Amino acid sequence: MTRTRREFRLRPPRHRVHRRAIAWWTLQAVVSGVFIVGGLTAAYLLFPVARPWLAPPLWLMAFVTAVEVLVVPLWRYRVHRWETTDKAVYAATGWFVREWRVAPISRIQTVDTEAGPLQQLLGLATVTVTTASAQGPVRIAGLAKPTAVRVAEQLTEIAQVTEGDAT
Repeated sequence: MTRTRREFRLRPPRHRVHRRAIAWWTLQAVVSGVFIVGGLTAAYLLFPVARPWLAPPLWLMAFVTAVEVLVVPLWRYRVHRWETTDKAVYAATGWFVREWRVAPISRIQTVDTEAGPLQQLLGLATVTVTTASAQGPVRIAGLAKPTAVRVAEQLTEIAQVTEGDAT
């Protein structure tokens, strides 16, 4: 195997996302759970005749929401990792289905940062690296805002001086 092929081998990235990502994922689960469980609860209370049909989905969604609030954020934090080098961007995501992605620098077309309202509240951001891949962009979610800005700037600089056609 040549040295170039080893540099791009699929491997777990080195860096964890910021610890505040746990709070971000927890808040997302709470918000969605409030709407779903709240809606089912309101229907359960307002329509007594439908209670036999509403009770099972209400309890199921309450259980799913509890798991999403108490378990999933910590689980995601253990799995989600990222790394950038002069050669590639690495990202590992998922919880049940885990995905490891490597995007060579020479294939980068755009680098974006974004932060939704909850991320802004927690000082977090997401870096999205778009390539010509049919699999879509590589997203690194849950970075501290200054880290996300620094990563986006570094990737943009490296991509500008890297030979390749970004396709």
